[in-house]
This record gives sequence, structure tokens and C-alpha cells, in this order.
Amino acid sequence: MKAPNNLIWFNRTFEFTLPVEMYPMVVERLRGTPARLEEKVADLPERVLTKKEGDAWSIQEQVGHMADLYELWDGRIDDFLEHKERLRPADITNRVTKHANHNEGSLDELLYRFRSNREKLVGRFAEFDIEGAGMTAQHPRLDQPMRLIDLAFFIAEHDDHHLAKMTDLIEASA
Repeated sequence: MKAPNNLIWFNRTFEFTLPVEMYPMVVERLRGTPARLEEKVADLPERVLTKKEGDAWSIQEQVGHMADLYELWDGRIDDFLEHKERLRPADITNRVTKHANHNEGSLDELLYRFRSNREKLVGRFAEFDIEGAGMTAQHPRLDQPMRLIDLAFFIAEHDDHHLAKMTDLIEASA
């Protein structure tokens, strides 16, 4: 099933309505992403991993991007802990990923970096109880309140956004 080509992450809107009691399940979803990602790219030839369609990222660049975002996600947890009114903004130009040359690097290293970063992130989320999951700050781009549980959900949705794009590229290469 092909994801719509016009589905741009920065155009997505969200309604953050999950009950905070769902927090452990959302964190578990984050915990499982490295395995899902590794399974998706296992045994793909380099030509498929690094193939670009126009300006869109290759599979390997998307893996690198997912690893690149650890600092943003980790920093936003810090923002909650510091009781900031607004979460730090994302770089909507994705400068780090665009300049990283992920297609020139090792997929194994990118996967290792993503798994390592995700384990640290899940560890940070695991430090919070249900009450902590309800802490709130304003999301800068969405211009709406976001709770800690919503940040975890947002990250999980971002993961799935890129996994779906990878699936499209794999199916197009068949």
C-alpha cells in the first residue's frame, strides 16, 4: 500500500487526546522501533538502500535522519523537566541530515546509532510515571499544548512516517 506522495511531515496536524494511562504502551511502541527498522532494511542491496527519487531521501538517509533527531527529542524531554512554556523548535530544513552524507556511510553504523539513541530515549521516558506523562508545554510548530505522552506519541508517529516511506521505496525497487 503506497503512502500518498503529498504526505509531508510538517503538514501533519495532531489531536493529542490519548489518556495518560496509555503512556506505558506508547513508550513500548518507541522501544520496538529499532527492531522494526532493522527488519525492514535487512538484506537490502546497497543500490536499493541508497537510491534517491528526485530530492527525496533514500532509505539509508531516512535511517540516518531518524538517528539524527535524538538530540531534538532528548532536548524536548529536558524542556519538560525544566518546566519551559515552549518546547525547543525543530530545524525544519533538516540541515544535519542534509549535510551528513548518510548514503556514503555504513548502514550498520546508522542502525547502531539509532538503536543506541533510542535506548537512551526510552530510558528517559521510562523515568516518568503517569503523573509526569501529563506535564505540558507548547509545541512551537503545531502551536498547541503537548504533554509528555504526546511527545512520545509524536515521535512514534514520526518513526512510522519514515518506515512507511521506506516501504514505498522498497516496493518501488522490486
